[in-house]
Amino acid sequence: MRIALLEDDIDQAALVKHWLGAAGHSVSHHADAEQFLRAASQESFDLYMLDWVLPTSSGLGVLKQLRARDEAGPPVLFVTVRDEESCIVEALESGADDYMIKPVRRGETLARVAALSRRRLGPVQEVVEAAPYTFDLDQHQVFLQGEPIALTEKEFELALFFFRRVGQIVSRQHLLESVWGVGHAAMRTRTVDTHVSRLRQKLLLGQDSGFKLTSIYQHGYRLEHTRAAPQSHSDQGKSS
Repeated sequence: MRIALLEDDIDQAALVKHWLGAAGHSVSHHADAEQFLRAASQESFDLYMLDWVLPTSSGLGVLKQLRARDEAGPPVLFVTVRDEESCIVEALESGADDYMIKPVRRGETLARVAALSRRRLGPVQEVVEAAPYTFDLDQHQVFLQGEPIALTEKEFELALFFFRRVGQIVSRQHLLESVWGVGHAAMRTRTVDTHVSRLRQKLLLGQDSGFKLTSIYQHGYRLEHTRAAPQSHSDQGKSS
């Protein structure tokens, strides 16, 4: 997962970042709310982790801004010393998905992050259905209207990543880290653009398939549903 962490305690942030990194997650740490919100508007993440008490603002205020931007955005996990029931209730009612009280423990932190990941992406399945597309995760094969589409391994991973996040804006850097497993300097974002272009053509995205993969200026890409009803191959043949 790609995680954005808002924590002004540098030692605490380093510890949590170490735990999450060792578990295979990518963590972007920010010490103040303004910096965090700027990153959240420019990049995409799978999870937000927020401290409540900050030097010049509050995590609760950050949460409300995040939910105002996108009510169905990434899950939010509060990590704070505030243990009053009223604070927990207020955070959850304001859009937080989970709440941890400091001092945090490694096992619990990783378990809660994993639980939020499962909740967001759904249970692991051998077959993913997104009519008219079907993804066979065991064979790494995608079908359109029951017909197999020839994709490279990386194209398959990229397609599955998008279809698991329909309606979400995903940044190029997010794709590089999650699909290619590389950081900022290791690969140019042009690689992402090239693969996305090929994916559009091979999966007929935007051509009456029911899904459209669009470029979002200065942000990345978004796969979204269209109103067009999926056509069968026989229907496409009659209209050509």
